[in-house]
Amino acid sequence: MRLIRWLSLLLIVFALAGSFVSASAQSYYFAVERAEVHLYINADGSATVDYVYVFANQPKGATIEYVDIGMPTTQFSTANASADINGKKITDISISAYIDNGIAFGLGANSIPPGKKGTFHARITGIQGMLFYTKPVNNEDYASFNFQPNYFDSSLVTGNTDYTLTLHLPPGIEPEEPRYFTPAGWPGAAEPESGYDQQGSVFYRWRSTEANTANKYRFGASFPARLMPEGVLKRPTLWDTLGIDDDTAMSVGCCAGFLGLITWVSVSSAQAAKKRRLQYMPPRISVEGHGIKRGLTAIEAAILMEQPLDKVLTMTLFSILKKGAATVTSLKPLTLERADPLPETLQPYEIEFLDAFKEKDGPARQKALQSMVVALVKSVGEKMKGFSRKETLEYYRSIMTKAWEQVEAANTPEVKSQRYDELLGWTMLDRDYDRRTREVFSSGPVYVPGWWGRLDPTFARPIGGSAPAAFQGSGAAGVSAAPGSLPHLPGSDFAARVVNSVQNVSSGIVNDVNSFTSGITNRTNPIPQPSSSSSSSRGRSGGGGGRSCACACACAGCACACAGGGR
Repeated sequence: MRLIRWLSLLLIVFALAGSFVSASAQSYYFAVERAEVHLYINADGSATVDYVYVFANQPKGATIEYVDIGMPTTQFSTANASADINGKKITDISISAYIDNGIAFGLGANSIPPGKKGTFHARITGIQGMLFYTKPVNNEDYASFNFQPNYFDSSLVTGNTDYTLTLHLPPGIEPEEPRYFTPAGWPGAAEPESGYDQQGSVFYRWRSTEANTANKYRFGASFPARLMPEGVLKRPTLWDTLGIDDDTAMSVGCCAGFLGLITWVSVSSAQAAKKRRLQYMPPRISVEGHGIKRGLTAIEAAILMEQPLDKVLTMTLFSILKKGAATVTSLKPLTLERADPLPETLQPYEIEFLDAFKEKDGPARQKALQSMVVALVKSVGEKMKGFSRKETLEYYRSIMTKAWEQVEAANTPEVKSQRYDELLGWTMLDRDYDRRTREVFSSGPVYVPGWWGRLDPTFARPIGGSAPAAFQGSGAAGVSAAPGSLPHLPGSDFAARVVNSVQNVSSGIVNDVNSFTSGITNRTNPIPQPSSSSSSSRGRSGGGGGRSCACACACAGCACACAGGGR
């Protein structure tokens, strides 16, 4: 009897553990009771999309905290997006990290709990690149477009939706001029309701109560090209040249383009995978808090910006050299001579950097540097808890901008050199650092800081004191010194030497930055495990997943929205 009681107790424990795992892995699961989508083609050739979704979050679903909306083209801006949930304004609007071409709307305090409903409304204006030339009608050029509305991952959606889609054409169209395309995949009537909206523009409207927001639908229309400004429409496609009408082009083109689509998807997937490997910051950093995180070093700011890691390591080395903690004895291969004792001002990651260079074996050193960067990424993540990533990035970009302004505003060569030395880390955050350096020092003399001698043996190293030293050694043509003045050299020579030194150091630290970064990303931001669904879900535990798409419209007027939502 005692054995039976123990077995029963174990079964209860396993059951509770299973329920805990299930709860911890809870993901979005909702119904969309109503969807209303409007696409407006504006007089200036831009487009506006307007979505209304009535979400009914299922009792077993996670709280809906974000809604991701796919965009018709890549030519859009979050600055043109506005949204509300149950009539309350949404302020957390950013580029989606879960779909390749979309916008994420954070519901914040108005998130939709399990078992509750919420009405989500989003409007995005100023979308470009929607319109194409198509086959002329009665010898008049026509413009056309195709539009695939946002859709959700099928693993997250249940039930059908009362779905209404309306296309609003630009003003000035006569009743007999516009044309609509037969919708693709639509479960309702092929022929739309039509008329004039309140702005006097022609509209086409389709409605079905049997629709599903996890399905892909495509709608389109054409109208006289004369209504659009010059340069807005893309040039005619092969189908126009061959005289194939839009419906036939849509059918034949998609079939003919199937092999091309496979190639495109393969190439795009490879490019996306490469880009994904370089995204080493963990996604939880994207969960916005409030306010700016001040006090980060330039190197920590570079990590937050996801700057290339060879640049981050170069910035780290320069910081170490400026603090007098080491001297470069060889650039290729890069070897260091540590100071003894080390300065007390070193950051933990700088000490780990120096420790990595104790390793004489190349692979062992790379592994140690990867561990150093992983610890640095995690440290930045901890520091960012509760703070806004967006506001913090803007803050440190402004510091970078002001750093360059201070260098450029210096009114003497001595002050300019001093400012550049003091602000070196912040100016290096600029992705265009090489060009800016060459421009800033395009003319006039430059005084080289004494610590540069610890970077390159060909620099003269000052004996005692901290006065700037002359640029000497190979390539030192033009060095001169007037009586009583500090030695100097032409600015263009100094800029070239600095840029070359940065490049040499970068290649000396990391041979293959993609491989180096991938090894870090696998530890700090691993690719999520695919779900059992056959879709391309990218959901995470406690969340859901938007789905990306490949819009293959081998026809005139190809402009299809990618999938999104339900994250």
